[in-house]
Formats: sequence, C-alpha cells, structure tokens
Amino acid sequence: MLTVDFEQFPVGPGDRVLDMGCGGGRHAFALYRRGADVVALDMSQKDLLEVETMFRAMELEGEVPAGASATAVRANAYALPFEDASFDRIIAAEVLEHLPADTDAMAELTRVLKPGGLIAVTVPRWLPEKVCWALSDDYHEVEGGHVRIYKGSQLRTRLERTGLVHQGGHHAHGLHAPYWWLKCAVGVTNDKNPLVRAYHSLLVWDMVKQPLVTRVAEKVLQPLVGKSLVVYLRKPTKSASAAA
Repeated sequence: MLTVDFEQFPVGPGDRVLDMGCGGGRHAFALYRRGADVVALDMSQKDLLEVETMFRAMELEGEVPAGASATAVRANAYALPFEDASFDRIIAAEVLEHLPADTDAMAELTRVLKPGGLIAVTVPRWLPEKVCWALSDDYHEVEGGHVRIYKGSQLRTRLERTGLVHQGGHHAHGLHAPYWWLKCAVGVTNDKNPLVRAYHSLLVWDMVKQPLVTRVAEKVLQPLVGKSLVVYLRKPTKSASAAA
C-alpha cells in the first residue's frame, strides 16, 4: 500500500533515493523495482533486517532492474550519516509525526537532498487524526507514538523554512480513515472485534483485487477523509541570495 504517487514523484534508474523511516519497506521496495539506488533508513534493527532480507529476495526473483542497488542503514533522523547533497529523491512517509524535534529532521533531509531534487513527505491528515485522538488515548499515547497532529499549512511552512519549494500534494487512503476510527472506538488492539475483522478483510480485498467499486469509493473519500496528507517539494538549484 503506497502513499506516494510516482506520477507526481518520478523515480527511475540511476536515481539515488533515501527512504527515511522506511519501517517495513513498502516504499523502498517500490523504489528498488523502479531501478533506483535505494537507501532504506530506520532506527528499528528488526525492521531493517526484514527489509534487507526482502531486498535480497527481490534480487533472486529477478524483480530488480540491472544496475539498481539497495541497502538498509540504521541511523538517527536528526544526524543523517550522509554528505550534503547526497540524494536525488527522498521519501519521509508517516515518520515526522513521531519525532519531537521534527524541524531538526526536516533540516537534515533538506541538507542531504541535491539541488533540484525532490522530496515527498507524508503525515496523518489533521481531521482523521483528530478523530482518532478523540476516540482513543491508546492510539497515540504509546512509546514511539504520534506526538503531534499537523495541519497542512503548518507542515508546508515548516518544510519551506528549510529552503524547499512546495510543488503540490494530495490526500491518500480514503478507505483507511473509517477503519482506524472503528479500531479506536472498540480498542486499538481489539483485532478480534467482528466489525474490525470485516473491515480489515475489505481492505485486503481492495489491495489484492482493486475492484472498480472500491477504487471509485477511494477517489471519492480521499479529498474528504483521506487518512494521509502527501506533499511534494523541490530543493532549488540556487539559493535565494545567489538568485538575487
């Protein structure tokens, strides 16, 4: 289940791409299949071991274009172990809401992005997230959980203050907000609830089969209650002072 739209965020062979806060690797795998040179970064050693195993399995199955590379790196978002201007593209999907010093992480992402490069940032959308927080303390009051809810203007402003230029954005996962509201209402760990199980089966069916009815419903719901906000920004090739 991808959040980033690769039509708005083009990636191809030869692009060096950082997936910061890669988690289970969903975007890293998609990037690798597109022929990019991928660095999947996270603090979870368990997740990274699983991502690295999947990278090698993809190679064995012939899913990776010739010349592409992928590696998993354990590192802190506040001190990325890369030189300035190291990446053509960066994805930071559903990670900034977990970081107390989010502006420090944003500055690091901008530092390692090449001039002219693109970054895609995704976070939980304000309204669906507010509903989740109102329904359940357990949803966010956990170790490593969400520490803030972003308004779209707030997220863009913080990113633009690092020197990035906003290019556009959209909402994603319209079918997923009601699922999380339901989980929060019955207990976020109560996966045996019959309504939760039924809705989860619907989401799995949608991801596997992609039937027309759910595709249409997703498009209708995304602008209204899409679970994720996605923004795309570019690092200018010249600083404001140089341009002046």
